[in-house]
Amino acid sequence: MSRSPKDNPHRVTELLVSKAAQHATLLPGDKAAILRLRPRTRLVQVGEDIVRQGDKPDVAVIVLSGMLARYQTISSGDRQYISFHIAGDMPDVQSLFLSIMDHSLCAMSPSEIGTIPHDQLIRLVSSRPAVAFSFWRSTLIDASIFRQAVTNNGARPHLARVAHFFCEQYFRARESGLAEGRFCEFPLNQAEIGQALGMANISVHRVIQKIRKQQLADVRSGRLEIIDWSGLTRLADFDASYLHLTNDTPLGTTSFKGRRL
Repeated sequence: MSRSPKDNPHRVTELLVSKAAQHATLLPGDKAAILRLRPRTRLVQVGEDIVRQGDKPDVAVIVLSGMLARYQTISSGDRQYISFHIAGDMPDVQSLFLSIMDHSLCAMSPSEIGTIPHDQLIRLVSSRPAVAFSFWRSTLIDASIFRQAVTNNGARPHLARVAHFFCEQYFRARESGLAEGRFCEFPLNQAEIGQALGMANISVHRVIQKIRKQQLADVRSGRLEIIDWSGLTRLADFDASYLHLTNDTPLGTTSFKGRRL
């Protein structure tokens, strides 16, 4: 893991203030306490593990750019991706309170992260209840996303399963200001999609071809394109309420005209 050539702790703390304010009403003292943190920024390469299953980390991570993923590895070496994280996410905040990581965290694309020492964060949440509440709420939202993933992988047929995954990734990127029109970053290959959704590579390939043929969405060159949002959400039975995002303006009222982009 290499040090960012433009290491700037204020980028991390300002993003942390912004994200904390989405989950709690912050007082001036809360914001000042966050801004006093002394994080570092680092670059991570595709496939690089930031923390591994069984580690005892002493820093927490916040994503500045790119995409990270949590995953577990079983004894056979098979990998199950658990969740995916984009700019503003803190994918391992639970490591503050759990002594051993029960999963690994890796980069799915060239990414930049901020790292904040646990001792600083413990002092922060111990003295600033609103900040502690914001961290707590963010972990509850993670749990909601996990529950939806269990339902998606266990109850939906393959076509709806992939469509739902596409809807979630695009919706989260859009609400975080990371989508460009109908496109968002999507650096996963078919094998990785299968490892996230419990599907064989050939099944993932066939489903993506069907979604493309129906002109609902497409995946090319590390980007997801939404062609027909209404059609894709109907296929997926997608209801974004489980994401608990503060901006609940329905997709389509500002960026979409009719059914197609």
